[in-house]
Amino acid sequence: MIDPPFPTPSQPAPEVSDEALRQVIADFLALGHVDNIVAMVRQEPRYLAWTDRLIEDDRYAVRLGVAVLFEELVAICPDSLSLAVPGLVEQLTNPLAWVRGEAASVLGTIATDEALAVLPPLLADPSPQVVEIVRDILGLSENG
Repeated sequence: MIDPPFPTPSQPAPEVSDEALRQVIADFLALGHVDNIVAMVRQEPRYLAWTDRLIEDDRYAVRLGVAVLFEELVAICPDSLSLAVPGLVEQLTNPLAWVRGEAASVLGTIATDEALAVLPPLLADPSPQVVEIVRDILGLSENG
């Protein structure tokens, strides 16, 4: 008997690794399919814990997709966003300034007390761009 090309009730779908799923999410974000990722996160909020890995992606479209994703999620499922905070906090010490900036930006979008409380130390970041991002998030003037 030849196996059908799709899972049947007696033949479960093969398991997909977290790494493969993270790659699919990144690829969808790169293609602008944020709505698909919103639907996935609404079904499985644990995917938000992968945000720290997504903002490390070399593709600007992925990082832009993460920003758009969080802007949408703030409106529809704000209680789940805390799952992303621990990984984003770790990225605030990343050696790459653009990763620190992306992490700060997403934390600013999340905007909970927990997310905002970790940003003030970045006002002394060696990258002027990171400092500017944090100033904007915290509502500080150039002299503030």
